[in-house]
Amino acid sequence: MPEPDQASSDAHLMWTRIEPLHTVTYFSPEAQVGFTQAGLHGFWRGYFAGRAAPLGPVGPAPVVASFFSFASPVVERALPDVWTRITPERALRAREEGAVAALRAVLGAEVSDASEFAEVVADLETAVDCLDPAGRVLGAANAALPRPDDPLARLWQAATTLREYRGDGHIAALVAVGVDGCEALVWRQARDGGVGEREYRGWTEEQWAAARARL
Repeated sequence: MPEPDQASSDAHLMWTRIEPLHTVTYFSPEAQVGFTQAGLHGFWRGYFAGRAAPLGPVGPAPVVASFFSFASPVVERALPDVWTRITPERALRAREEGAVAALRAVLGAEVSDASEFAEVVADLETAVDCLDPAGRVLGAANAALPRPDDPLARLWQAATTLREYRGDGHIAALVAVGVDGCEALVWRQARDGGVGEREYRGWTEEQWAAARARL
């Protein structure tokens, strides 16, 4: 087992390599177009439908638990309403198609032949095959999905599975030391100076102030 400092360094390196592949599904115009064409207008509908789809047509409670840092009213505005507009299966197709389009746009001429990613896809999928799903809800749900045929789709899916598995671990660590979702955001903002997390994730000023006081 690596020493703690080395493990932390390895985890940070994984984040810098994997996270940009995964997050195209949230922040690229191609991904947003994909969700809109599938019938989901507005950022949050696409976000919650796409990210929660591996869990099936769930209501807000499992998503509040597994996404962790969102205030429940934000989730409740999207779920279960989105499942009256789109099935989880269609949401999965929309997020995959949008992610592939986004990666092609980002990589441009480098994707003249997507099969050139076969080696890195194989490495990532080998890592996925080694994951222990116990206690890792989003990681396990993504790992259980069928692997796409398109190499870029497989690249994105493997990166996403590893990303969600890592996020599940973050939540387990925070819960173990008694830090809740709002407190985690206050703590992160205090450390890195980020702004907007309270509004973005739906916490009130009173909840934010209370979380700061508890910390």
